[in-house]
Parts: sequence; C-alpha cells; structure tokens
Amino acid sequence: MKGNNVEIHYQHNVTTIKRTSDGLWELKIKNLNSGAVEVHKAKFVFIGAGGGSLHLLQKSGIPEGKHIGGFPVSGLFMVCKNPEVVEQHHAKVYGKASVGAPPMSVPHLDTRYIDNKKSLLFGPFAGFSPKFLKTGSNLDLITSVKPYNVFTMLAAGAKEMSLTKYLIQQLMLSKEQRMEELRDFVPEAKSEDWDMVVAGQRVQVIKDTEAGGKGTLQFGTEVVTGASGSIAALLGASPGASTAVHVMLEILNRCFPQQMKEWEPKVKEMIPSYGVSLVENPELLQEIHTSTAQALGLVTEQPVEEESVDVVEPEATAEEDSLIVDTGDTENDETLGVDREVPNVDANLVVEEDPKKED
Repeated sequence: MKGNNVEIHYQHNVTTIKRTSDGLWELKIKNLNSGAVEVHKAKFVFIGAGGGSLHLLQKSGIPEGKHIGGFPVSGLFMVCKNPEVVEQHHAKVYGKASVGAPPMSVPHLDTRYIDNKKSLLFGPFAGFSPKFLKTGSNLDLITSVKPYNVFTMLAAGAKEMSLTKYLIQQLMLSKEQRMEELRDFVPEAKSEDWDMVVAGQRVQVIKDTEAGGKGTLQFGTEVVTGASGSIAALLGASPGASTAVHVMLEILNRCFPQQMKEWEPKVKEMIPSYGVSLVENPELLQEIHTSTAQALGLVTEQPVEEESVDVVEPEATAEEDSLIVDTGDTENDETLGVDREVPNVDANLVVEEDPKKED
C-alpha cells in the first residue's frame, strides 16, 4: 500500500464532511491520541466505515442520504474452547433459519481462531445495543434519527412487527435454550464447555423504496452515491468479502462512468467474467471455476505418466476373424482392433468451499 502512495491512519475520527465552493470535499479529522485536528480536501470521498457510515453520510448533507435510517443488531455466538471438542470439527456447517426469522439468522457451526486459539462458534443469536459499533456510543441510535428520516424509522417499526417480536424472543433466551438449539448440531454438547460472546454489531438499513414503500428494511448492503459522483457510501449488514467486488464495480460505474470505458481492459484482466453472462457462457464459467480452485489450492494438477505396454495380438482363426465385446456404450480402440467400453470420466474436478461471513 505504501508503495502506491497510500497511507492508513488508525485512531483517527472524521468529525466534519462538507462541500466547498470549488466542488471539493473538506474533511476535519481528529487524532484521538494527540487531540490534533487536521483538515484534508479531496475530489472524491468513499465512506466505508461499517456501522459508522450512516453518521458520516448524514454529515455530508447530500440529498441522497435523506430518508435513510439504521437499526443496530448485535450478533451473539456460543463459543467452545475445549480442545477435545474443538478437534472433532473442521468445517463450516449451515442449518436452516427458523420460521419467521430474518435471512441473516441462518444457524451455523464453524471453526474459528480467537486470540490465536482454535475454537468452535455456533450462532448467530440476535442481541441488542443502541451502539452502531462495538466501541461506539450508547447515543448512536438516537443521534441518527433526524427530522428527515424519523417517519421512515417509525414506518419500519410499524411494518416489521414480526421482526420486533423475533428480536424480543431472542433477547429473552436463556443459555440452556440456546444450548438446545446447539444440540441440533452437536447432540452431546455440554453447557460447561460453551460460553456466550458478542461477535459483532451490524446496522440494518431502513429506507424508502418504490417497491416496499416508506420504511423498508434492507437485509443486504446499500450503496449510496451523490448526484455529482464525488462521494459514495457503503451501508448495510454485510460489507465483507462476498460483496466487496460487486460493490466496488457498482461504485466505479456510478461515480466514474466516463472513465470506465478506458478502464475496462484492466477490469477485464482482473475479472475475466466482467460484462459477460456466465449463464450463457458455460465454458467460461467452467474455466473460472477451475482457475479459482487452482488458485485457492483446492485442486492440484498432477502429471499423468504414461507407461508403455507391449501387446501381443493372437492370430485369428478362420472361425474367429474378429473379437467383439458388447458392453453397451462403446468406443473403437484402434490400438487393439476391438470395441471396448470406455468409462465416463469427468474431465474437470471443481471443489467449492462454503462462503465465509463475518458478522
């Protein structure tokens, strides 16, 4: 990153974002360690701050950021650090969400490393905190409600009563009730081996849409861009590896439409399927699957050594000029001069790994 003239600053907080008269964006940034405030100007600003993105978007003042709210939900997991139990599991196993539960509540049991120690996690269970970040403020939810989005927030509360009921039920679960759900995956799980941890904090986007009307709850990621294309923000519950490439391509197309034609060759070099329907191009799909599996080390190509075999052909008798073996689907073997069965063998092996999701 440093070689590309990119600097990353930790322990800094953006306090102000505003548009200047010359069309630039001015940001005031506070160093949390020294207390010093720096002022930076930029032609383009990307806001990708997880739960902190909504507040920064609101500070920008762009009209596209109006009528958007957020509701924080905590992700709780059962964690096991008993080595005897942990060593029995080496995968990520998904179940099915309960009836009436939101999509992000699909239960799964998977191996994780916490503080460099191998452990098992099971969940998620829903929790609640008014904070938009794990280290945020208890005032985050209240301060995000503005005159221009208060009706959006109220409408969502009225429309999503089933989700409100689900959240209340989740908050009232005891440890033993959570253990009962875990035993669907690990029947012999013992309560003393498992503890509860808060794995993360997500902010569900609430916005007005044409399809859903006022106060529609969004379960995925949401990209908001200014009309000038000089600012973009990423909101939502899952801005991880599964959505990162799609999100960046969407931002490039929205904010830099004039440059995309010039950049397209480079984009296609990095993403061979860019602009192509893989449904209509099965050969390209197979090629990408194979190359991806090889790049991830899921498939190793090993050269096949051919061994020479001396074949002695018996002399044909008058009664037996040729030998035909009928085994169904056959293919002529020019070497032996007979018809033999050729087993169906897959030309390519593709191994797919379960997608990962950080909560």
